Amino acid sequence: MELEIDLEQPWSRDDLVPLAERAANAAAKVAPELCNPRLQVSLLFTSDEEIHELNREWRDRDKPTNVLSFPMLERADLLGLPAEGPPEMLGDIALAHGTCAREADEKGVSLQDHAAHLIIHGMLHLAGHDHVHSEEEADAMEALEIDALAIMGIDNPY
Repeated sequence: MELEIDLEQPWSRDDLVPLAERAANAAAKVAPELCNPRLQVSLLFTSDEEIHELNREWRDRDKPTNVLSFPMLERADLLGLPAEGPPEMLGDIALAHGTCAREADEKGVSLQDHAAHLIIHGMLHLAGHDHVHSEEEADAMEALEIDALAIMGIDNPY
């Protein structure tokens, strides 16, 4: 999987590029469908204002949030995607600095650890996992997140 990373202030490139790569690799270890070499993911590290605008435009929610995921492949298409062929855009993930920093502070964790959790969360959404429709889905997705974070040496955030 190839990552395209865009950062806006006050996010730091030196901290986030290696972190995003480690988080994406950890997500792929718990969700092997993400291992396809054709896949491309766009990560945007931005402001609460930008996330608020994206959330309002695409989800009809007039507020900022910590992370947004915009899948471009259906899960069935992802699972059936051959490893050979041209690049295929899996989707976009956007993280809001202010909300992420506030949540990390409230949880007593580093911004990097919380951002890793949200990147993994977003990657799992792009892979077709969800936590909205049922408690079983939510539990399964949470377990994948915990396993991926453990691979990175990050404690269970729940």
